[in-house]
Amino acid sequence: MIGILELIVLLVLVSIPLFLIALIDVLKREFPGNDRLIWILVIIFFPLLGPILYLVIGKKSRLRKPQPG
Repeated sequence: MIGILELIVLLVLVSIPLFLIALIDVLKREFPGNDRLIWILVIIFFPLLGPILYLVIGKKSRLRKPQPG
């Protein structure tokens, strides 16, 4: 049976890589208007839910670079 301490450790171990991946992706991409700042704040203030929301919803709001050709 999993205890509360193990559950907390598991959540921390899952949230740290998600946090870093989402934050790095936001900083590398172009967004319209103030969307970049908004996503950074969401990721920082909601460390587990923010990165998940960004990876599911936020990647669609990025600016697309035109394809050459």
